[in-house]
Amino acid sequence: MRRLLLLAGGWLMVGLAIVGAVLPIMPTVPFLIVAAAFFARSSPELEARLMNHKHFGPSLVQWRRHGAISTPAKLLAVTAMAGSFMSVLFFAEPPLVVLVAFALVLLTSAVFVVTRPRPVAAVA
Repeated sequence: MRRLLLLAGGWLMVGLAIVGAVLPIMPTVPFLIVAAAFFARSSPELEARLMNHKHFGPSLVQWRRHGAISTPAKLLAVTAMAGSFMSVLFFAEPPLVVLVAFALVLLTSAVFVVTRPRPVAAVA
């Protein structure tokens, strides 16, 4: 039963990552990081497929080994967070408490992303 729940969680995260690949307001790699963690405990084959993926594998490996995020990914993440905040600010008119809470969550997330190390260069 536990294995099935972990597999379902992994596939759910892969599905959200696919949505994130299409929608600019949602990330992709963070969902794949969680999916890889679920698959590591339920299906080593699926975990290996994610870790060896042509496009996303290197980011997943760098995160797992070093907790690293590339500079372009950091820039994209912070830009997307700022864009999300500006969109809410100009188009949604939420109550002030909601706006402040959203700003604090985004700011905390941005600080977390920016303070992660850069990937270690691959040794040839």
